[in-house]
Amino acid sequence: MNQKKQINLTIDGQKVTVDEGTSVMRAAENMGVRIPRLCYHPLLSLEGSCRVCIVQIKGFDYFLTSCSHQVEEGMEVLTNSPDIREARRDIVELILDNHPKECQLCERDGNCELQNLAYSMGVRERLFEGKRKKHKIEDSSRSVVRDAEKCILCARCVRVCKEVQGVHNLSQHGRGFDTVVMPFDGANMDDSVCIQCGQCINACPTAAFLEKRHTDRVWKALNDPNKLVIAQTAPSIRAAMGEGFGYEPGTYVTGKMVTALKKLGFDMVFDTNFGADMTIIEESSELIRRLNAKENLPLLTSCSPGWINFMEKFYPELIPNASTCRSPMQMVSALTKTYFAKKIGRDPKDIFMVAVMPCVAKKFEIERPEHILDGEPLTDAVLTTRELNWMIKSYGIEFKKLEDSEFDNPLGESTGGGDIFGTTGGVMEAALRCAFETITKRKLDKVEFKDVRAVEGLRESEIEIDGLKLN
Repeated sequence: MNQKKQINLTIDGQKVTVDEGTSVMRAAENMGVRIPRLCYHPLLSLEGSCRVCIVQIKGFDYFLTSCSHQVEEGMEVLTNSPDIREARRDIVELILDNHPKECQLCERDGNCELQNLAYSMGVRERLFEGKRKKHKIEDSSRSVVRDAEKCILCARCVRVCKEVQGVHNLSQHGRGFDTVVMPFDGANMDDSVCIQCGQCINACPTAAFLEKRHTDRVWKALNDPNKLVIAQTAPSIRAAMGEGFGYEPGTYVTGKMVTALKKLGFDMVFDTNFGADMTIIEESSELIRRLNAKENLPLLTSCSPGWINFMEKFYPELIPNASTCRSPMQMVSALTKTYFAKKIGRDPKDIFMVAVMPCVAKKFEIERPEHILDGEPLTDAVLTTRELNWMIKSYGIEFKKLEDSEFDNPLGESTGGGDIFGTTGGVMEAALRCAFETITKRKLDKVEFKDVRAVEGLRESEIEIDGLKLN
């Protein structure tokens, strides 16, 4: 394999060597200099609209964006000269001029890229007061809230919707001061082709997109003495929520999470992994039935409501191939409000089921008509990691000082087979393993996935079951 040509340049007086084609921003990062940015995202195409990442390059009488300008041999770059710092601060002040003055009331307070950038730039007052855009909050969606007033037109949401999700729902409408990001043709979020995946929320550097809050309905249930309030938590939550309390990202805080939920007032805490085990059994059985009948193949997993929405809106011809199994979350909720309610002698209507999930599409899933039992939803509310962390902090719970607790039985038990559900291909791998062992009475060796050439993000594997090759 041919090595890339090496480029020698100087950044802030320090010599550095990088591959040809490297951006100035990436070259600076290689030597420990982080150039401020807003519209740039490493997983998305270049936009260069925010202009915050400007640098000074010898030979040019104007500033250049470091995210889009590639290195050249002998280039001399200044990332923090007095002129650059002043220009950057002016740019941030101009962005703030068209932004609401409500940081203390905003849900992203303390976790907002624009707020953090203003602090690091030394912006302490607004010097360019003028006419500001005014938009109403659009909350027609069951999962996503759009607040155009807080949009800085970085287009990260537009790009992630188009380039990563392949939905193409968002675009910039209007020109100049009247530009606004919204669904195509001016539709609201609920009437658009939005699949409720929430990636626009993850990509947004401010609070222009947020998850629809279910905290109020959860507080109400917790304060109702006639309600048996039960929580279930997805496997990824126990590895994600610790970051909000000062732990290293990925640290497992399962025991403390259960204790915190009990302190909030939840009567019981179940593990969604129990539902994952049920999914493995049901989907493997369904796969075997379809293989025997030679119909509706290939089998497509159905755990992700965002994926189901995508299929229904863009590839409805694939719906017969989707598994008929409920998601692990809905399996736990269904078992709780049927089998478990009968076992403990409680009316299902007196049980309030709260699911703590990593995906905002789960908020949409619980309102789908197929998940309504006798006029009541199987799951009554869905909290994201951010919502649960806020509830814990607002209750005055010192998370790091909590003792560990165990999940409640019987729906707190699991084999651990569902732990791989959060990885690409995890659900199908678990179902395949179960089907393989059911048919052959042997354990399946490690499943090897290979990247599909020319299709980024797609992986494939081949498994043989009694002479039948499955891909």
